[in-house]
Amino acid sequence: MRKGKFWMVLSLMALLLNPPLFAATYKIDPQHTTVSFKVRHILTPVQGYFRQFEGTFDYDPEKPENWKTEAAIQVASIDTNVEKRDTHLRSADFFDVEKYPTLTFKSTVVTDVTPTSAKLNGLLNIHGVEKPVTLDLEIHGIVKDPWNNTIASFTGTTKINRKDFGVAWNKVLETGQFLVGEEVTIVLDVAGLLQEQPA
Repeated sequence: MRKGKFWMVLSLMALLLNPPLFAATYKIDPQHTTVSFKVRHILTPVQGYFRQFEGTFDYDPEKPENWKTEAAIQVASIDTNVEKRDTHLRSADFFDVEKYPTLTFKSTVVTDVTPTSAKLNGLLNIHGVEKPVTLDLEIHGIVKDPWNNTIASFTGTTKINRKDFGVAWNKVLETGQFLVGEEVTIVLDVAGLLQEQPA
């Protein structure tokens, strides 16, 4: 056997014995995904949403070591159902959308995996500041819809201190309390459409 053919056969055998890993890649479906947050305003929690976002996630229930996700949110799409407040949130007092138009998340590692839950660790970038966060995942599973699309879904929840990301504006009330709370609860109800089937 010629030397070139010999190495070709060895390479083929290596591929057969160690097939490349392909992840099932899902594209986040904006029509069935909700990106929301909640923060105290005076005494009452106020809920808001980001209406424009995009991203993908790789998910195979049998291979959590291959799970990963990356997403970007358009901060100007913030919606708390009060236009004057939303305008203020877009300003330099808060998100400063002209300077920092996107909020991003990129996963690093998944831990504590069970059939219905996991912890998704990653890097969250808000207002130009990147910090590690952990999302508590509730895994809803995979299903075919009536139009033969394969859908995977999960809910991710985390809490952050907005001041850690440089979003620090506030006012002191006559009671000594601050107008806006520092702790923000983030909830992601995500549905993804399968784009790439693993081999």
